[in-house]
Amino acid sequence: MNAKITSTAHYVPERIMTNFELEKLVETSDEWIRTRTGISQRHIAAENEASSDLSTQVAEQLLKKRGISAEEIDIIIVATVTPDHFAPSTAALVQNNIGASNAWGFDLSGACTGYLYGLETGSKFISCGKYNKVMVIGVDTMSSILDFTDRDTCVLFGDGAGAVVLSSDNTTGIIHSKILSDGRYLSSLHVNNNYINETGTIEMAGNEVYKIAVNRLSELAEETLKDCNMTSDDLTWMVPHQANIRIISAVAKRIKLPMSKVVLTIEKHGNTSAASIPLALDVAVRDGRVKKGDNLLFEGIGGGFSWGSLLVEY
Repeated sequence: MNAKITSTAHYVPERIMTNFELEKLVETSDEWIRTRTGISQRHIAAENEASSDLSTQVAEQLLKKRGISAEEIDIIIVATVTPDHFAPSTAALVQNNIGASNAWGFDLSGACTGYLYGLETGSKFISCGKYNKVMVIGVDTMSSILDFTDRDTCVLFGDGAGAVVLSSDNTTGIIHSKILSDGRYLSSLHVNNNYINETGTIEMAGNEVYKIAVNRLSELAEETLKDCNMTSDDLTWMVPHQANIRIISAVAKRIKLPMSKVVLTIEKHGNTSAASIPLALDVAVRDGRVKKGDNLLFEGIGGGFSWGSLLVEY
């Protein structure tokens, strides 16, 4: 049995923070941010808005769009590095909020690759034949772990949630997947808390991250296409993690994929970590770019490092 994406959703907080606002907080400029990252604005969660709130919004959208009840969901997987609590899981809060009384669930920490980790995990639950509907949510309130005096990081990230319902299906769903990690790169991008009960903030060595991301993602994209006996001509869309426009462009160039076949939301949303791929996917589904039967390449890389790709027939 295959796992098929049968519903998509996304949600971003109401508050928008522009680059011009950041000019007042750190030594930067709108032009500098746009030319180096592709970001013009990002959404920031309200003080009373946590990852579970964003997740509940997308979960309710998924149920409505799929036309199913919460009781039909078997598992809820929430990929996040900004959970509401260490315990209970954000997934448990979402389960309660939407009334998914027959579901069990858990949180998964894969940084910006978390959504891909969640898709891979959810698809395996379905392929074993025991579960029929798995909700996979990517969510992060990155503003809660940002130092707004650090111009290297505070300009990059935003808050948001994106999600899908994976359903058991006899037709093609996830065609190929490859997920990797390497803890040797810890110092390049991490949250600097010293103890488990500290929140900490993001620290990043930007030049190192750029080089690692371009090399790893380019290699992985080439390997994925080769493993599937495909070329970039066979891809309908690449839906990448929205980290940096230069990283995305470099990977597309490496596999000879025109930017016209790349889904981009980074300008309006920034880097929303685990939310960025499902958020971008839903934007493209809503505006009609992504259609049933399209071949989609998901790629992402995150702190730690974690990285991965999934080739999906939508």
